[in-house]
Amino acid sequence: MTLGLYIDRSSLLHRLAPAVKLATLLAAGIGVFLVRDPLWLLPVLGTVLMLYAVAKIPPGEVWRQLRPLAVLMVLFLLAHGWLTTWTLGFLVVLRFAILVLAAFLVTYTTKLSAMIETLERAIAPLAPLGVNPAKVSLALSLALRFIPLLYDRVREIREAQRARGLERSVVSIAVPLLVRTLRMADDLTQALEARGFDATEPAPRAGRAKTRR
Repeated sequence: MTLGLYIDRSSLLHRLAPAVKLATLLAAGIGVFLVRDPLWLLPVLGTVLMLYAVAKIPPGEVWRQLRPLAVLMVLFLLAHGWLTTWTLGFLVVLRFAILVLAAFLVTYTTKLSAMIETLERAIAPLAPLGVNPAKVSLALSLALRFIPLLYDRVREIREAQRARGLERSVVSIAVPLLVRTLRMADDLTQALEARGFDATEPAPRAGRAKTRR
């Protein structure tokens, strides 16, 4: 089982420290909600798309991830345009698109092991309060990874049903999605057990094994 959507490329973003990327993602998440004018978010969206080019991520891959969300974003726009204002609708859609694209970019350019280690170090000061850094860091990193994977599963189910001429409904998508999600979770559990992961112990640091004889 492949844990994540990491795409191996030789780029500046791939070489950038995971802590910097995660901190930037957090700052972007806070920043987009402080902006009230959608026009100010257009340059931000353009910058994120430019970073995909810097990271050498194929445009087709970007569209493959966004396509399942296109309908949702249109619904957001129409709902806000009907109930509130079109300006607010565009603002919500742009915020959503920026955050999703930024999160995907981090998962494409950061290895899962590096992400877990970085998050564990950031959460370590909370250990005296009863927080398990290993468990929390694993949960957060896998959450970033599983969101695009779930979108892929929804797309696959919809395409399979369309090929069979089946009528689209919430139940017809939700049931197969639940089955596939449980299967993914089981595969993940087996993969972690095979690698000897123990959430009660800190994540292994790079180079630690080399120091032991």
